[in-house]
Amino acid sequence: MADEPEREQTQADPPAPRIVRPYALTAGRTRSVVDLPLEATLRLDASATRRAWGEDLKGRIIGACDTRSVAEVSALVKSPIGVVRVLLGDLVQQGYVHVQATLTENSSDDERYDLLERTLRGLRAL
Repeated sequence: MADEPEREQTQADPPAPRIVRPYALTAGRTRSVVDLPLEATLRLDASATRRAWGEDLKGRIIGACDTRSVAEVSALVKSPIGVVRVLLGDLVQQGYVHVQATLTENSSDDERYDLLERTLRGLRAL
């Protein structure tokens, strides 16, 4: 009788969460269909906000990606950058996410300042 409470407690414990391997999330793909630099700024399309997204990784990415960089989205959803890049590439190809061009030789001072500010915010958040 002494071990009965132990059995009841172990039966009441929820099952341990299962770990999903990154290749399962990306269907074995390791490269994005779209070239996505780490600093590329992402913008949501209006169609993405109208669609009901679940709590899976794609849904969390959509929730995190408006006006953030690829690296910031990866950090916010707490997933490997390679997985996030592949899934973001799918979302870009489907038209839910748009990629804003990164800095070029013709970038304005405001664009450069904005990138520096976002980088500093990200570093401070670490």
